[in-house]
Amino acid sequence: MTIQLGSKFQYSPESQCVSMRTLQSVLNGKWKILILWYIASFKVRRFGELRRQIGEITQSTLTKQLRELEDDGFVSRTVYQEIPPKVEYTLTERGRSFIPLLVSMMEWSQQHLCAGATPQAMPPAKPTQANGAKNDTQTCA
Repeated sequence: MTIQLGSKFQYSPESQCVSMRTLQSVLNGKWKILILWYIASFKVRRFGELRRQIGEITQSTLTKQLRELEDDGFVSRTVYQEIPPKVEYTLTERGRSFIPLLVSMMEWSQQHLCAGATPQAMPPAKPTQANGAKNDTQTCA
């Protein structure tokens, strides 16, 4: 028995999809998709800005997941030698190439997970440069 996914992909029950396993290992982590979303949304994010936006994440978890995203080539870290220390995160070319998938995931979530859901805070529907606006969330409705 072979499973057909679109016109390009066929898998038998015995085979493993190496590309999806690799992607899952890169995105493994409760906060990585949100971290990528917020960096994509604002082009450049500082550590404290990310921590405040995500809210529930601990400093150590954010540090760990940012380092993993950096090791996997999705995020670039720039350290400025000043006091207090300043560190900025941006998407690499690989990270920027992932933005269309993030947008598709957001659109799918709004259509399938948020339809009829109780309103809750969600990031903007499409990553864009912030123009100093304080409210950078929208409601899931």
